[in-house]
Amino acid sequence: MASSVLSRYLNPDVLSRVADRAIEPRGLVLGNLAGAHKSPLSGFAVEFAGHREYVPGDDPKHVDWRLYFTRDKYFIKQYEQETNFTAHLLIDVSASMRYGDGSQQKMLYAAQLATTLGYSIIRQNDKVSLATFDETLRGFVPPSNSLAQLHRMTNHLDEIEPVETTNIAPALSEFAGRLGRREIVFVFSDFLGDPEDLEAPLQRLRYSRHDVVLFHVMHHHEWEFEFEGMVKFLGLEVEDEFTTQTEDIRRGYLEAVKEHTRKLDEVCQRNRVECVPVDTSRPLAEVLIDYLNHRSRQNRGR
Repeated sequence: MASSVLSRYLNPDVLSRVADRAIEPRGLVLGNLAGAHKSPLSGFAVEFAGHREYVPGDDPKHVDWRLYFTRDKYFIKQYEQETNFTAHLLIDVSASMRYGDGSQQKMLYAAQLATTLGYSIIRQNDKVSLATFDETLRGFVPPSNSLAQLHRMTNHLDEIEPVETTNIAPALSEFAGRLGRREIVFVFSDFLGDPEDLEAPLQRLRYSRHDVVLFHVMHHHEWEFEFEGMVKFLGLEVEDEFTTQTEDIRRGYLEAVKEHTRKLDEVCQRNRVECVPVDTSRPLAEVLIDYLNHRSRQNRGR
């Protein structure tokens, strides 16, 4: 049962393309285990970097005595401060995320994207947590860097039934209150709602210096509105339906989507939050590789 659930969210072909790509935090991170990221702390979680000659005042405990006996000179062992980070994966499980069929369903695509990202983070010995939300937080899998975490995450995702309406801001604010130190927060949602409502929770996360990334997950139909003729539209979060000639509303709909996306981008830019548009018709590996390449370029430019 566990293996079948895991295979629903993790594709071996996708993993083979992204597993070796490092996910680096932006700036210094705080952690409590040895990892691969520079830390502002000292005195623990360090990796050997090289030697330098001893000078008066150096702590004798850092003298490399083996080198002394071979070179007859005192050398100090130098270390690079390192630590781990924790990444939090927040997935919108509201009813609107049910839209789409098969692998292009928004909920499934977002879950696969998040789980694949989580696998890559765990492989580099960093921790991952999972939270699901709609109007409020629905579930939480505490952070871990064990591969068993992937089973816990996918089992939780498989038990979720998207039925409630979307209300991201309160859920994001509630989650922000649980975070203490600087960490990475990835949010996967269609962000159907007023983008201005995200201002306060994003400000709170950024004030605490968390690295925040929003994955704006939408079905290709929602991005492009490629419907033809007379179509009946059914509400997923409201009990409503209407039938219309698609040509009559296409232009207005696309303008509304463009305006909504513009407002979301503006909120993100004001708060120095990255927003990644995702079309579920695109191969998942391409979306993730494009994002990781972009993130790597940004980190090198800092």
